[in-house]
Amino acid sequence: MQPTRTGVRIGPLGLPWRLRVLLATLACLLAVVVAFVIAIAAGSSTMTVTDVLRTLAGAGTKPQQFIVFELRLPRAAAGVAVGLCLGLAGALTQTFSRNPLATPDILGVTSGASAGAVTAIVIGGGGYSVGSSLLGFGIPVVATVGGLVAAAVVYGLSWRGGVDSYRIILIGIGVTASLGGLTSYLLVRAQITQATAATQWLVGSLSGVSWASVWPMVVALVVVLPIALAQSAPLGITQLGDEFSTSLGVPLQRHRLLVIAAAVLLTAMAVSAAGPVEFVAFVAPQVARRIAGTGRPPLWASALVGATLVAVADVVARTAFPGELPVGILTAIIGAPYLIWLLTRRNRKEVMA
Repeated sequence: MQPTRTGVRIGPLGLPWRLRVLLATLACLLAVVVAFVIAIAAGSSTMTVTDVLRTLAGAGTKPQQFIVFELRLPRAAAGVAVGLCLGLAGALTQTFSRNPLATPDILGVTSGASAGAVTAIVIGGGGYSVGSSLLGFGIPVVATVGGLVAAAVVYGLSWRGGVDSYRIILIGIGVTASLGGLTSYLLVRAQITQATAATQWLVGSLSGVSWASVWPMVVALVVVLPIALAQSAPLGITQLGDEFSTSLGVPLQRHRLLVIAAAVLLTAMAVSAAGPVEFVAFVAPQVARRIAGTGRPPLWASALVGATLVAVADVVARTAFPGELPVGILTAIIGAPYLIWLLTRRNRKEVMA
């Protein structure tokens, strides 16, 4: 481990040492822990935070242990894992394309994963959560393939001697619309039970998740996080342009393929577990960037903000309304106005320029 003037480097992994970034990351980590405990405590059978902590430590009553370990802990863990995956994937795609609008939702990755997962749901007879049907881990695999195909199509069509951020967004919107049509076709052709299960899954919901839904996301995070950290320095260099990056020895094509593959894998795992939870990958990196005061989304903080957002949104969705509201609807209500604001703000800047 060799300390440097700006951080700590462990082999290919570079860890920044700016005080504000460090404090922002620690604050986001604390927020995730608090949101996680609240997510376990909230529900029809009210438990205090003390009860939750005591039960997690093994000192709770049998009813409390059943509620915590069997009912609420898997859902809370799934919410945190979904947020971590989407927040990190959004930070990677936004930094890679140098555009805050370039998220897995807009670039077609989420739609590709959704189309693949809906195909698996229809073929599997209506099970919409990982492990709830004979497909087992089939949904994550098919969702990953769908996301990779969509990403390859968008990247291939947008390549013109380089990747222009606005071209890739426009092509991503077109691919998203096409895949949405494919998903609608699958729903029309499916049996009523399959269509019902797929429709419930497509709004983005943590209802009915189990530990089988969590483990693929944990594996994806364990695999992708070192890759993402290893690409952190090249991501910073590529913000200066392709020619400058190449002159500094950055292998652009290999770097881009690694970043895209990492973002697709994270998105596919999150989509396969909870459906397309909209706008988390868009909002979380921008919030983290503003908290940390950096020029690009910080990877650690973006993932933690995403986890906090999904966990808190799920608590609100199942406690603040008469009937349980899917978490994807609430994140869309939060994210859509922010998208509109960002678009109008960028347009004003272009007009002034």
